[in-house]
Amino acid sequence: MKANFLQAAMAATLALAWAAATHAQSTPASDTKTVIKEDAKTVGHAVAHSARTVGHTVAEKTKPARDTIRDDSKKAGHAVAHSAKAVGKTVKDSAGKVKATVTRKSDEPQPKD
Repeated sequence: MKANFLQAAMAATLALAWAAATHAQSTPASDTKTVIKEDAKTVGHAVAHSARTVGHTVAEKTKPARDTIRDDSKKAGHAVAHSAKAVGKTVKDSAGKVKATVTRKSDEPQPKD
């Protein structure tokens, strides 16, 4: 799509430059600057219009992909958050069991020194 845009812009630029040169040969020198300015404005407007058109077309065609990526990113984020929460709960429960095991008072009497 970019290649088509660039080709169209180059073709428009060359056509207008050729038209300006042809027109400049038949006009007095003082009007040549005016003609070139007007032709340059016309080319600029044509290129800007083409760029907007291409931009809108690209935006329309990529919208489904953007939406899919956004939705998949949300799903992945929720899955990561859920997994992290589950791992945190498991670690907390396991740490509690280890702590209870380590700090449990023994049934045996304490050795006397």
